[in-house]
Amino acid sequence: MKPTTRLFLSSIAAGCAAVLISCASTQTTTQNRESMLVASGFRVITPKTAAQKQKLQNLPAGQVTMMKKGKKTYYNFPDPAHNQAYVGGPKEYQAYQQLRADKKLSREGLQDAEMYQDATMEWSVWEGGEGVWGPMGGPMPGGF
Repeated sequence: MKPTTRLFLSSIAAGCAAVLISCASTQTTTQNRESMLVASGFRVITPKTAAQKQKLQNLPAGQVTMMKKGKKTYYNFPDPAHNQAYVGGPKEYQAYQQLRADKKLSREGLQDAEMYQDATMEWSVWEGGEGVWGPMGGPMPGGF
């Protein structure tokens, strides 16, 4: 096989792999969001009429949208790929926001734990603790 043909086929394979990976991560993100919406009390609604389907298609993809109908407020998350929408009220939306915040804090906590677990930190080299500065950060009695 010629080197240019090999290079061409390799670049096509790399491009296909990149597309597959990006699609998989987008799908996972959407699935996580949908499961959080259901856990927060949002209901899954399937449009029945052509007008409802058109409204679903017009909603901004990938985000929760607030809508008012009369004096009531609704929050919608469209899933046009599955021909459905997740719908909740202010109470469900507040629970969803809390779940998102908890998940973010949990993820940050995991990152912190991984950082502090790093064995290469070697805290003794930093002369912390009971070293030069004493137990509460002040100079040790008789240290100087």
